[in-house]
Amino acid sequence: MSVRPRLVDAGYAAGWAGVRRVPGPLAQWLFRLGADRAVRGDGPGVRQLRANLARLAPGADLDALVRAGMRSYARYWCEVFRLPAMDLADLHRRTDPHVRGAGPFLEAQANGRGVVFALTHSGNWDAAGVWLVETLRALGREPAFTTVAAKLEPESLYRRFVAYRESLGFEVVAAQDGAHAYRALHRRLRGGGVVCLVSDLDMSRSGADVELCGEPARVPAGAARLAAATGALLLPAVPSFTPDGWALDFAAPVPVPDRAAVAKATQGVADALGAMLARVPADWHMLQPIWTADRP
Repeated sequence: MSVRPRLVDAGYAAGWAGVRRVPGPLAQWLFRLGADRAVRGDGPGVRQLRANLARLAPGADLDALVRAGMRSYARYWCEVFRLPAMDLADLHRRTDPHVRGAGPFLEAQANGRGVVFALTHSGNWDAAGVWLVETLRALGREPAFTTVAAKLEPESLYRRFVAYRESLGFEVVAAQDGAHAYRALHRRLRGGGVVCLVSDLDMSRSGADVELCGEPARVPAGAARLAAATGALLLPAVPSFTPDGWALDFAAPVPVPDRAAVAKATQGVADALGAMLARVPADWHMLQPIWTADRP
């Protein structure tokens, strides 16, 4: 392993070991300070965030929105390092009043139907996962769901993230594991369980071309494909922050009766996610290109 990956891995290890020991207000202030410094540095990620937010929230004060967006992203990372030491039942209680549109999910689970959540990189998606696990527990269902993650370099860092999310009740399969990942997702859904897939950033060559906020973009189509293959309910979902907690919004279910409907359903997911994100633009942590015009 070269020096840089070793340093990256050591940095994350130090974060999980040390940030939870710092008083909460001080940790939040330090991460906010780092966010403001990143904004002043105006690196490639910050510039891409600005371009993305300009499309998502046209007419907004972009300087203020980018600063708020980077502070939101810093809050996410501060919470990542502190979450394993938090009271997860308390997190669920604090989140539950700010969950909107969960009726179709609860009905599907009551009927033993699998659910695919199409999520965004927004708010604290790990906290949203904790809410989901604790809700499944309260419903008498298995308190777990399956999600997919891209393998990171070095391998030790990937293992840290998998261990972190598994400690919260997530089953994590590697996107690069192909057939194993496919079987794990199908097994969960055919058993009436839940799968969560991020659906706003295409990291593969198998995404779908859609219109997002009026411009051509490319997004993952995996959520719609899974729903079509298994008969699961397809629900777009956007996590976000409240001033002192977490929120989670669900859109109406997107119909996907068969494989022929996957493209239309993926556009429906993009429409729903775009509309929900436009209400909480500062909590969208998208520092990568989404729109076709920005992609190589």
